[in-house]
Amino acid sequence: MDRMKNKVVLVFGAGSAGPGFGNGKAAAVAYAREGGRVVCVDVDLDAAKNTLEVIEAEGGTGLALAADVTKSSDIATVVEQTIERFGRIDVLHNNVGINVPGGAAEATEESWRRVMDVNLTSAFLTCKAVLPIMERQGSGAIINISSLASIRWTGYPYVSYYASKAALNHFTRAIAIEYAAKGIRANAILPGVMDTPHIQKQISGYYGSAEEMKAKRDALSPMKRQGDGWDIAWASVFLASDEAKYITGIELPVDGGLHVTVAGSMSC
Repeated sequence: MDRMKNKVVLVFGAGSAGPGFGNGKAAAVAYAREGGRVVCVDVDLDAAKNTLEVIEAEGGTGLALAADVTKSSDIATVVEQTIERFGRIDVLHNNVGINVPGGAAEATEESWRRVMDVNLTSAFLTCKAVLPIMERQGSGAIINISSLASIRWTGYPYVSYYASKAALNHFTRAIAIEYAAKGIRANAILPGVMDTPHIQKQISGYYGSAEEMKAKRDALSPMKRQGDGWDIAWASVFLASDEAKYITGIELPVDGGLHVTVAGSMSC
């Protein structure tokens, strides 16, 4: 298919935390499979290059760059290089996110600020850099990867993660309305329980084994299985494409129906 034909897609967090396809890597590859020229950005340049290698091996076109999304200077350099290479930016995909354990009493001030910077301020900085370009073009789509944790308790004590992702949702709504008449759309995707390299690293300590983690997390989903990076990727492609030209300001759960179950039923 060619839903991204002639579009330039800028993906922050395009690398994978380990073997396989996380949300960002899968999204970057999916955009390319739909004809997009994809700029793969990650704090780990090797991870970004690995994603680009997959894209190029399938006949796609792109660019691999390194950036710390908490630094506006890094983002500015990425945007400049993207424009220099491709001349425009049609899709901004914000996939970067971290979670640090800690409830309201246990989290440190340092960890709170770090999570807010990576999960929320980063999206502000990328949008700040890209929105003027999209406005000049008269078109653009922004995809922010939030979390089901933005709207409900998920069983893990991540107070800063909950707060940052909830704020990201409303940040997305604000952009959607401010720029709706300018041809720019903004939407958020809320992954539920996911089986990705990032998740496997982040929460493995809550379980006795990888097998136990998979079994318990599969059981949380009404579909009795976790989602994967491709579920997020194809939802992203749709929302970024012209097929979704009248959709803006939404939070789309991609969670097997988990968001409509009783919140208290979730646990580690």
